[in-house]
Amino acid sequence: MSEASHPFLSKEFHVRWSRLVPEAIEEDIRLALTRAQQNIDSLGQTSDSEILTFENTLLALESATEELSTAWGLIAHLDSVRNSEELRGVRNKLIPEVTQFFSQIPLNSALWKRIKTYADTAEAKNLEGLRKRFLDETMKDFVKSGAELPDDKKARLEEVQSELALVTQKFSENVLDSTNAWELVLYDDSRLAGLPESALAVLRAEAVAKGLSQDSGESVYRITLKAPVYVPVLEYAEAEDLREEVWRASTAIGRGGKFDNTENIWKTLALRQERAELLGKANFADLVLEDRMAKNGETAEQFVGKLADLTQPYFARDIEELTAFRKASDPDWKGLFQPWDVAYWSEKLRKASYDFDEEELRPYFSIDSVIQGMFRLSEEIFGFRVTERATAFATPGEDIISDAIEVWHLDVRFYDLHDADSGEHLGSFYADWHPREDKRGGAWMNYLITGLPPHEGHPREPHLGLICGNLTPSSPDRPALLTHREVETIFHEFGHLLHHLLGQVKIKSLNGIHVVWDFVELPSQIMENFCWARVSLDRFAKHYQTGETIPETLFQKMLAARNFQSGMAQMRQLAFGKIDLDLHIHHQRKPVDGDLDSLARQILQGYVMPLALDPPTMVRRFTHLFADATGYAAGYYSYKWAEVLDADAFTRFCDAGVVSAKVGREFRKAILSRGNSADAAELFRDFMGRDPDLKALLVRNGMVAH
Repeated sequence: MSEASHPFLSKEFHVRWSRLVPEAIEEDIRLALTRAQQNIDSLGQTSDSEILTFENTLLALESATEELSTAWGLIAHLDSVRNSEELRGVRNKLIPEVTQFFSQIPLNSALWKRIKTYADTAEAKNLEGLRKRFLDETMKDFVKSGAELPDDKKARLEEVQSELALVTQKFSENVLDSTNAWELVLYDDSRLAGLPESALAVLRAEAVAKGLSQDSGESVYRITLKAPVYVPVLEYAEAEDLREEVWRASTAIGRGGKFDNTENIWKTLALRQERAELLGKANFADLVLEDRMAKNGETAEQFVGKLADLTQPYFARDIEELTAFRKASDPDWKGLFQPWDVAYWSEKLRKASYDFDEEELRPYFSIDSVIQGMFRLSEEIFGFRVTERATAFATPGEDIISDAIEVWHLDVRFYDLHDADSGEHLGSFYADWHPREDKRGGAWMNYLITGLPPHEGHPREPHLGLICGNLTPSSPDRPALLTHREVETIFHEFGHLLHHLLGQVKIKSLNGIHVVWDFVELPSQIMENFCWARVSLDRFAKHYQTGETIPETLFQKMLAARNFQSGMAQMRQLAFGKIDLDLHIHHQRKPVDGDLDSLARQILQGYVMPLALDPPTMVRRFTHLFADATGYAAGYYSYKWAEVLDADAFTRFCDAGVVSAKVGREFRKAILSRGNSADAAELFRDFMGRDPDLKALLVRNGMVAH
């Protein structure tokens, strides 16, 4: 097979992105589907004389669909970073077929018979460790996916899976399209008083990116609905009418008109509930949480409710403090905030209370300094080396002659990661940090290739991954200067990436981030802690002009302001978890008139700040929940669950001086390298020596004395 004629099926480690054109997708995916089906059919044709083994059953099943999964993953990635009508069209055409193929695997009676027959063999009964876990997890996954269902229910389950894939893809497209459908172009800065220069530079860069200019040479400003662009407007713009206009535009994402997601949400919830009932569960939360640390929806709800009760006094305190501050500044104010005023007045209060303006930190967080500093810090702690490679961007049909690594956009960088002790090439990764019109919002990590450590005479197969974000872009006169929150985002996604690249599990399906959902955020969130400790900050927070570290007075202000409105921030996250669980557990609460906003207000009573105007629910743009057949659905609480784990686990680093190679190597050995090779609770105990303690999170958030 020619690599060039079937680019999506290429086995090259360094992806030839210029060859991954939409017109090649259908032929390549259909070929991969055919070969994968042949592999599955072959496995199902078991003869009485065939001796079933771990290799020819479980490992053969794992490899049977690897080519298809890799190719489909490339297409999904391109849909996220280089979206186009052509790509979208062919992907949507193939989604039902690909979804049906994967959903049929656990419903294949002959294949299930082979696995069960193997499970009854003497070899299977004597399996230990990783191999036993893989057998147990495989059988559990088959049952959970419908292997034991009668034929009529299997057929309906396939239909449900296919319908879910289509409706969630449409949800994602609506969010992207409605985000890109709005812009506000200003030909002078008369409405932009209050915005810091860094925010103005971003607005000017947005205008340049769209090709807007004036013959007079005066600046043009373009506000879009990308978070780094519009959020500073809500925080700093003195013109209330501008804040209102931008806020109303942001709440229209996925709401109203041709991009409305309301019906997509109801369809998704109904299909997920039907899927749960087909598989013998009361609701979707019970289905997806069965194998996670929470085990069921009730436990997750209790966790969110308990943490909300503990947070409630601090939430009320924060609201009272903000209200009193505004009343003191504006005696004629009526006493209830408009939703577009909350961020603005919160920022004013932060500055007044702590003499701290987050903009003061930006000069210390130039993007290259942050990234290089993060690499060097992580190398010291976890024991590896990161090396940047030269990159090149090529258009379709163009060949790169040099040794440069091809990337999908000029902004993308590429790195190799080697073990510090052995020098082994453990993996490589791409990094794509800035927003574009054809790139989805948010930040994420993903894997392209899952490798293997050396095993049974075979050399190491390195991993390949990527990290993406939508951070403050550079401007013509200076590098991208990030907010502290954006710095945390970089560290967060790099933590996910390390979980993949440092995996040492000898079975791919159990490697890296293939862990239970309420454990997957531990490696990412623990990395955020290094953005707050002086000893680690000094490794990467350096003024982009002078090279100086953050002055001690500014650092102390930053620490003092860390838990500013921590009650409001925590309750906001709990509100996301609350509405997620409620929608997926209490499906029968759907109003007769389908009023999603009214239902959301009922669910979130006590979880949201009372406002003069009830805002429409953000669920219509909640891609974590509705842009994927499962995604974070019924699992958004896991961010807070993992915060409990990371706050507790980071106490070991603190006790050792934060930048500790000893503790870092132990964390790598116990958590980062082990993937899903053991139960998540066991992995945590291996590192901490005990079960997690909720107190560490409350201490970190200033809600309990140390």
